[in-house]
Amino acid sequence: MGPDSVEVQVHPGQRRPPWGKRLLMTGTLGWFGILVLFPVAALLVEGLGSGPQAFINGLKGEAAAKAFNLTLWTTLLAVVINTLMGLLLAILLVRHKFPGKTLFDGIVDLPFAVSPVVTGFMFIVLFGPQGFLGRWFEAGGMKIVFAVPGIVLVTLFVTLPFVTREVVPVLREMGREPEEVAYTLGASKWLTFWKVTLPTIRWGLIYGVTLTIARALGEFGAVLVVSGNIIKRTQTATLHIHQEFTDFNYQGAFSASIVLGGISFVLLLLTELWKRKQKHK
Repeated sequence: MGPDSVEVQVHPGQRRPPWGKRLLMTGTLGWFGILVLFPVAALLVEGLGSGPQAFINGLKGEAAAKAFNLTLWTTLLAVVINTLMGLLLAILLVRHKFPGKTLFDGIVDLPFAVSPVVTGFMFIVLFGPQGFLGRWFEAGGMKIVFAVPGIVLVTLFVTLPFVTREVVPVLREMGREPEEVAYTLGASKWLTFWKVTLPTIRWGLIYGVTLTIARALGEFGAVLVVSGNIIKRTQTATLHIHQEFTDFNYQGAFSASIVLGGISFVLLLLTELWKRKQKHK
């Protein structure tokens, strides 16, 4: 050891303060608080600050009731249809080979990449009164755009990838061996799906359904374009909130926002709690 060398001794019980780790945690939590916690807290303060009765009064009225009713039915249809189709798409992408599979796999994510407003205009071009298919439907007496069917279609479009993208990695990790063992033991494809495949992918499927519900409840841009925002007819909950805010009925907008956001939050929380409970069984 040279004369200029300095020997640093660290006693066993002595640890240097982890300033880097603390700084990283503080920055991360601060960023999360600014983007998520503070806005949520501000909404709750504004919506509930005037008391429970004001909050309830903000939800009263036929327009609010019809808007929430339309949103719930649209969400239910989106969940049922896209759970089935998303599951079929996931199985197709993982278990089968076909020409253009890579391109098709990328197109499944198109609703993630396209702006909801652009989505609305795409459906107007296709199903509007002068659209490629819209003229045919209009001639048959069925209105798509500026009516409930248009709202359902754009909601199906924006929620399409969630189940597929949650199930695909689980199916790939699962592999084909468990299913092939079931076939060897004499199980049919349908029985194998119910007894082997579905239990394995259930959490991916549940998360996909949960995200589908949350996305369908909160859709605004695409629905605004295709619905026409007709009060008591084609106005969903998000459009009702926008209408109330535009009309300076802030309490009504805040109350409806809390209910809509609360439904999604409770759903996500229950899903996580259920998952933890199942793991500890």
